[in-house]
Amino acid sequence: MATYIVLLGPPGVGKGTQAKILAKQIGLVHISTGDLFRENIKNQTELGQLSQRYINKGQLVPDDVTIGMLKERISRSDCELGAVMDGFPRTLKQAEAFKIILDSMGDDVSIVPYIKASDKVLIERLSGRWTCRKNGHIFHSVFKPPQEEGICDKDGSELYQRDDDTVETAKKRLKVYVERTSPLIAYYKNQGILVEVQGEQAIEALAKDILAIVKK
Repeated sequence: MATYIVLLGPPGVGKGTQAKILAKQIGLVHISTGDLFRENIKNQTELGQLSQRYINKGQLVPDDVTIGMLKERISRSDCELGAVMDGFPRTLKQAEAFKIILDSMGDDVSIVPYIKASDKVLIERLSGRWTCRKNGHIFHSVFKPPQEEGICDKDGSELYQRDDDTVETAKKRLKVYVERTSPLIAYYKNQGILVEVQGEQAIEALAKDILAIVKK
């Protein structure tokens, strides 16, 4: 049976970073919805073109499109042992669809580490974020500043601050998270597979706690 791990938590809590670390530690594929969208749009797949139309209009990509991309991704051979999910499922509808897909494969979600942090800490993190233009590497003016201001340490490209990395937008993102994603907490809690972990600690300490949860 494959191992599927879903990382839950609000924007700015560090899911992406932790998902990459965890996937490497336990030898599973890291699946990010952001990467899925970029790959499908770049390759001009049918779902990629469809999602691009919604994105261009500033609209949310419908669940069915995201679910379609995810279903195709986990059907590939590198997911034979499972995957660490980052940013999916994001809604109750996606979670229920994911369960149906995994059921059809004879699999299920194994564990759901839920990374928690206060709104104050999350807003501070979100409003100081800088993104690498070339490969999307993330830096932070307080927690992870680049060696040279405005330049990515990893590929030398320009760092920029996205429109959604302001304080006002951070507050809106957290509000949307509570409305759309927090129901997943109850969903997985009722299944007995949700485990809370404190997200207001150093990256290495958090990674250690998540790994301990998964191994247990």
